[in-house]
Amino acid sequence: MKFVSIAGSLQYDYNDAQIIKYICAVNEIVKKKEIRNISIEDLKGILAVEGEPAFRAKQILEWLWMKSAQTFDEMSNLPKALREKLNNRFTINAITIHQSQHSSDKTIKNTFRLFDNNIIEGVLIPTAERMTACVSSQVGCSLSCKFCATGYMDRKRNLDAGEIYDQVVLIDQQAKANYDIPLSNIVYMGMGEPLLNYANVMRSIDRLTAEDGLNMSPKRITVSTAGIAKMIKKLGDDQVKFNLALSLHAANDAKRNEIMPINEQNTLKALAESLKYYFLKTKNPVTYEYILFDDFNDSLEDAAELAKFCRHIPCKVNIIEYNPISFASFQNAEEDKTEAFAAFLKKQGVITNIRRSRGKDIDAACGQLAIKES
Repeated sequence: MKFVSIAGSLQYDYNDAQIIKYICAVNEIVKKKEIRNISIEDLKGILAVEGEPAFRAKQILEWLWMKSAQTFDEMSNLPKALREKLNNRFTINAITIHQSQHSSDKTIKNTFRLFDNNIIEGVLIPTAERMTACVSSQVGCSLSCKFCATGYMDRKRNLDAGEIYDQVVLIDQQAKANYDIPLSNIVYMGMGEPLLNYANVMRSIDRLTAEDGLNMSPKRITVSTAGIAKMIKKLGDDQVKFNLALSLHAANDAKRNEIMPINEQNTLKALAESLKYYFLKTKNPVTYEYILFDDFNDSLEDAAELAKFCRHIPCKVNIIEYNPISFASFQNAEEDKTEAFAAFLKKQGVITNIRRSRGKDIDAACGQLAIKES
């Protein structure tokens, strides 16, 4: 038995387990909360207890989501005493750029360090038509897609909405600093499966598109999924305004099972049903992403299967050039096969684009840079 002084006065008799439990409870009480995870209603209530007027909550949220403040000291229109209270009670877990790689094609690949020292990735992709930020939604990934570097990492945790938002802000600053052009588009195609972090992804999009946020158009945002049927239906129920892309990569279950284990629980039939439901609710066409792997899914028979799948709902296909990784033996399809594949789809009436790989001279494949530093 041990005696522990509590609050510097009375002494109580505790065993080791009770001491540990007590210390953990105290730590939980005093631990600072990430202020961006608190709703405006809760923030108003907290401020009211502190004797602060309700309008301060709106000012704080503007600093967080419109002005992208990373510290409370930046909030210059708040009284110093209030800033000190906020600093004592809350934290802003802002992310920072850890490393950047610049490609000859102007792509910039970043690793970001999180407050807990985890590493994620984000990419700036400039083209003649747009300036795109590719952002991550999780630390690692649980889906184990065989062609993806992130699939060889463990999923450590979901990202908060603020951590997703910060990627956009930092990549936007990068676009302006390097090319004097602001971001025009955002794709959730980085590390992780966005639909397995549904609440935080949706909240981040709300803050990116809201008038009291960054005020971006939802039509400039695309969320990419490996195919979680029930969550695609939930997107339909929520009548989302942003774009949806499905990483398909094979239009028969046997091949898709081989490269994407998630297909075993989310078959093509289940995905087709969920996509029909999604389109019925939103009227939004879907983009199918299709990486052509050499001698795996690049035949005209594969193209015919894909064309058949495309008949379910209005859609387009992006044929993606593969960026090989050291963890897998997949190689990019030959150029003549790529052109023949695309031509076949177009003859079938499928809107088809060929997307060339970016950042070939750097670690541009998803997860490739982060896995080196994890």
